[in-house]
Amino acid sequence: MELKERTPGVTLASKLGTPAHVSGLAIRLASRSGAGDRLPEWLLKTALDRGATHYQRDFEPALPPDNPAISDEEIGVALCLGQMPDDPWLIRAAAQLLSSPRVDPQRLARLAEMERVEPVLLHIAGACARVDPALEPWATLRRLLHPRRKVRTEVLPHWTRFAILPGLTRDGYLPPQWLRRRE
Repeated sequence: MELKERTPGVTLASKLGTPAHVSGLAIRLASRSGAGDRLPEWLLKTALDRGATHYQRDFEPALPPDNPAISDEEIGVALCLGQMPDDPWLIRAAAQLLSSPRVDPQRLARLAEMERVEPVLLHIAGACARVDPALEPWATLRRLLHPRRKVRTEVLPHWTRFAILPGLTRDGYLPPQWLRRRE
């Protein structure tokens, strides 16, 4: 389902049972990217262009191109904002984009706190702990972030949606593999 086909007004914050935070980051990215009201689509397109290729899809050519001056941490956090549409693809793309040695865990933690997305990133970090507990930036985020409130995490993607589950093969049972960014 495309972002524009979703029910208007259903945000991630409403699904999580929290008030939507008016994000300065979203306002700044909408302006700097040139995406304006199409920020969610632009963020997803940019995440895919930067290596979250598991979620590949076609986008309208009218969307602005990537802006290299915007950091991966900003793109990943913006994909998880409460004011974004309730679309699990956004969160899953953020997880793959941020699963990179190029991501600065300290900067990511600061942005997560400023933009109030700690519960979402901690959910992803917890999912990663089941598959690859030492993978950064998730291991550091589990140590640094503390949720300021409880949210309905059952509405977030299940841990298996962030991994490849090869299961039983001719070579025996293969463990899950965390979806990492293609660099």
